[in-house]
Amino acid sequence: MKHAKPFSIIAPLCAISLLVASTVTADTVRLPQTPSAEQFGNEQWNVPIPLKGMSKATVEKKFGAPSSRHGPKGEPPIYFWEYKEFTVYFESDYVLHAVRKYRPE
Repeated sequence: MKHAKPFSIIAPLCAISLLVASTVTADTVRLPQTPSAEQFGNEQWNVPIPLKGMSKATVEKKFGAPSSRHGPKGEPPIYFWEYKEFTVYFESDYVLHAVRKYRPE
């Protein structure tokens, strides 16, 4: 009578235990929807702002002179200009980011 080799019994048992142990679960995260300008009843969110990559000259030509200018700070030099409705951040001479100001009514 032949005896079963231990490996021939252990290998399938290991494979089955790995399949059972590898069950994956996940939670669903629901984020609140961002309110639209109509829901806010606030038209300030419809104000155009400078686009990334615009030059300082183009921003000033299109939006006028800012109420204040700040910078440079750090390396590369970062500047920011403040307007009534938004703030524009520049890296050297180009728009890095523009942020609308929130003013609840």
